[in-house]
Amino acid sequence: MEQKKHTSLKDLAAVLGVSVPTVSRALKDSAEISPELCAKAKQLAKEMNYRPNPFAMSLRNNATRIIGVIVPDIVTHFFASILSGIEDMAVANGYFVIITTSHESFEHEKRNLENLASMRVEGIIACLSQETTDFRHLTSLADINMPIVLFDRICLPEVFSTVVADGEMSARRATLHLLDNGCRRIAFIGGANHLEIVKRRKRGYLEALRERGIPIERELVVCRRIGYEEGKAATEMLLALPNPPDAILAMNDTLAFAAMEVIKEHGLRIPQDMSIIGYTDERHANYVEPKLSSVCHQTYRMGETACRLLIEQIKGDRTVKQVVIPTHLQIRESCRHGGRPAHDAGGVRHAGDGGDSLA
Repeated sequence: MEQKKHTSLKDLAAVLGVSVPTVSRALKDSAEISPELCAKAKQLAKEMNYRPNPFAMSLRNNATRIIGVIVPDIVTHFFASILSGIEDMAVANGYFVIITTSHESFEHEKRNLENLASMRVEGIIACLSQETTDFRHLTSLADINMPIVLFDRICLPEVFSTVVADGEMSARRATLHLLDNGCRRIAFIGGANHLEIVKRRKRGYLEALRERGIPIERELVVCRRIGYEEGKAATEMLLALPNPPDAILAMNDTLAFAAMEVIKEHGLRIPQDMSIIGYTDERHANYVEPKLSSVCHQTYRMGETACRLLIEQIKGDRTVKQVVIPTHLQIRESCRHGGRPAHDAGGVRHAGDGGDSLA
């Protein structure tokens, strides 16, 4: 079946027997064009189902009003909520958003960045893939003054404005909560060590252990990839130790849910035999059994902030800015808690004492 092509200004001009600029002005009721021709052009446009192409029009004006976004995936609530914040801020400021996914692939990320630049977007917001260790695809665009803002997984903060959560502080708070409620062998499951987000959260975990005088054991720290199967493999490794952990801090909820599955398969009880705290507070953290304790991000605010920084860059403010969005620890059923610890009390909330509202 022959594909129906879109009607263009050129098609309208050919039927009316006038130039393309004349048709364009007639459709805008220009004073330079007679009312009769304006009416005739509008009627023909309706009959031929003509729709203006805002992208082509913006290119002619040398301002696309389009922002490009690259995320590792759009399946999780974490990224979906951030994208909502980005899009709402963009629309409020007259911008359209194109969303692309890297699928955690460096090559996909690089290709998406090149495609967005070729489309002449006015700026790019990105979260790096797990594979990204070479940043030349980003710095090459920075060298030609393409506005870029990075969020969550970032690089080169001296070059790019960034929006992140308080990774080190939140991991320290979560680890201290576990320690203050009877856990002594706390494992950390993270992603690849080259990721800045992994470094920050692991640093907070280790800082809490040192603070309480708990020996650091390398075998309790498993940092590979962020993924469900990786989380299961890491937990199997930890449970196979001669002296397995009594708690796990997982650096995102995907890893936490994977750990919960393996713990249950081994006939262990959560939290009686093993406490667990995850990250990002996926919506279904409330629907697993037991309900998962999590470090909760202000994801929508992260998206809004990243977009606001980008729009400021587009408008000419090239100051490099680092924004840290605070989190809070939501204690549910997956970890033991016998009362509120004295430290960081304002950053810890228990199920039933105000829900997920922020401190």
